[in-house]
Order: sequence, then C-alpha cells, then structure tokens
Amino acid sequence: MMSEGYYNSKKTDDICEDVCGQGARGALSMSRIRCMLNGIDLRTLVLLFVTIPLAALGIYLHGQKFTYFLRPIWDKPPKPFIEVSHYYNENVTMETLCKLHGWGTRDYPRRVFDAVLFNNEVDMLAIRWKELYPYVTQFVILESNSTFTGIPKPFFFGIHRDKFKFVEPRLTYGTIGGRFKKRENPFVEEAYQRVALDHLIRVAGIEEYDLLIMSDVDEIPSRHTINLLRWCDEIPPVLHLRLRNYLYSFEFKMDDNSWRASIHRYQTGKTRYAHFRQADYILSDSGWHCSFCFRNIQEFIFKMKAYSHNDRVRFSHYLDPKRIQDIICKGTNLFDMLPEEYTFREIIGKMGPIPRSYSAVHLPSYLIEKAGEYKYLLPGNCKREASH
Repeated sequence: MMSEGYYNSKKTDDICEDVCGQGARGALSMSRIRCMLNGIDLRTLVLLFVTIPLAALGIYLHGQKFTYFLRPIWDKPPKPFIEVSHYYNENVTMETLCKLHGWGTRDYPRRVFDAVLFNNEVDMLAIRWKELYPYVTQFVILESNSTFTGIPKPFFFGIHRDKFKFVEPRLTYGTIGGRFKKRENPFVEEAYQRVALDHLIRVAGIEEYDLLIMSDVDEIPSRHTINLLRWCDEIPPVLHLRLRNYLYSFEFKMDDNSWRASIHRYQTGKTRYAHFRQADYILSDSGWHCSFCFRNIQEFIFKMKAYSHNDRVRFSHYLDPKRIQDIICKGTNLFDMLPEEYTFREIIGKMGPIPRSYSAVHLPSYLIEKAGEYKYLLPGNCKREASH
C-alpha cells in the first residue's frame, strides 16, 4: 500500500486483526495467546492438552501391564514338557515304586549332592536342608558378598552358621567376592556365581553318575522324591522337577507350574550348574517352591532390590513397608504386574489376588514340626515382623 510516497510491506492477519494489530500492542499476554489459539476448535484443544498427556501418563504408569497383557500376540509358549507321572505312598516298597515309573531298582542308592547359591533366605534354607537331610551326601553352598545387582551384602550364612550345625559334617561352604560392576546386567553376575558353584561342587567330591540337585534355595524337592531317584535305575540323565508354586507363604498357592528345579546324573566335563530348561522330561508333584517367603519386611525390600529382576521396582513407593505388608496379606503382586502367561484365558484367569489355601497338609515335615517358629509361613499368619 502506497501512502505519501512510502511503501508498507507489513502484512496483517485478518483473523487476529482486532487482537494482534496495531491497536493491541498494549494488551495483556493472555490476549496474544487467544490470538494464536483463535481458529483451533475445542476437540483439538482437548486432544492436545488432555488426551495426549493422559495417554502418556498411562503408558508411563501401566505400559508394562499392556505389554504383558498382549504377550499372547508377541510371544509364543515354550515347547511343552514330557510329563512323568509320580507315584508315591509310604506303605509301598521302593521296588514297586521304581517299577511303576518304568525304572529298575538299584542294589544300592546313588550319592546325592545338593548345591545352592545363597543370598539371605535363612529360614527357607533350614526347611530345605531338614527336608533333604536323610538322603543328601553333601550339602554345597556358595555365598557372595554381592547381590546379583551389585549391592554389597554380608555373608549371611556365615553369620547364621550355628543354626546349621546339623549338616556340618556334610557341608562344603564357599565364599566369593563380588565384582561390583555398575550398570551391568544382573544375569551376568548370576552366571559368574554359578560358574564358581560348579568348581565348589567338584571340590565337594562329586563323582560320575552321582545325583546333583540344581535349584534355588526356595525350590525344595520333597524328601521322598530324592529317595526315589537315588534308588531307581535308568532314570533320565536330566530330569526337571515340577513343584507346587507358592507366594509369600504356603497360604497362597499360585499353581503347579514351577519347573526350573532339576536333578542330574553328574557327568564330568559335561554337567554345568544352571537354572534354565535343560531337558524335556519333568517329574510331576516333586516338592514346593515358596517365592518371597520371608519373616520380616526388610527381607522383602532387600530381595526386591537384590535379585536379577530388580528392574521390576519401577517406582520407589513399591518399597514402602506398609504397602508390602498389605500386599502380603492380600496375595497380590509386589510389582503390580499381570500374570506372565501365554494365553489370554490364563492371564485373565490369574488376574487379581491369589485364592487363599487353608490346608497345611503335604508340606515340608520340618515346617510342621516347628510350626510355632515358622507360623508366618502357614495359613492365617500373613503379618510380618517390621525388621530383624
């Protein structure tokens, strides 16, 4: 536009002319914002300032749940085990039991070695060793001054060793220094300790075709299962043990799907201590797995921060003692996770609290003998001690 010999190249915005034009220079900043938003409809504003932030917050808080719920879409179940039926009655002879399993009977029993990595599960170790004591030749235990996540820890077994005097003549105890690698995958430290346990097992004197139990402290084979396998001939070289799966105590039975425990006919130079699937055969109803079965709340907190899946502690409030106590009594998940299953039916079927069991039948014998000492592990006793 030409005016008195001068050319004005400044453009005006017809939509915002009244607000952003020359007459609006003294207006408040809110007017400028209204100017910029002029022409944007309400739906767009809701999308930008409500829906998208809420969606982002939902993904941040519950993204892991979405992932696990959709697992049947992005993951496939492993190859099914070949189930071996388990026969037992205390009034049936060993010869008959071996025959029922399709095995022969030995003239004398095999030697049995029980080997574990130890963190802080003092009570579960006592229950385990009392259960296995009649049939184990050598108890092998390795302890580190580091958790799998690189947290320094005392040698708990060394501190409580007097509690285990009953196994002292058959005990091989070793310690190993942690590597304390920052930001390293915890499974690397775990593998490092399992290799060290391999060496300790050899130090304990294991020989060709002795039986070696590979399982975590809280994965307890039943006494009669080990007796069966040491007397029967022609058992598989590697046999997984299906255990009844409990959480927090023997009040909350999740299922019968604990399978990582295994027993091996030892072969020099071939057998390696591991905690993953190593064979196709699994013996049904062979014992108990009691996960996160601790006496006091501080032990729960230590385990949550120390074990290989510590990445599941996504928020600091997960470690709140009151929250942990409430969850123990409800039978829900410490990490606010959905069930780790491979079908939608199984996921939906296991959502929510675990149903309570009121049965204390067919549990480790020492647990029942010392019910007063270990009552927190029995039905109706979910309250935990606050600290050591």
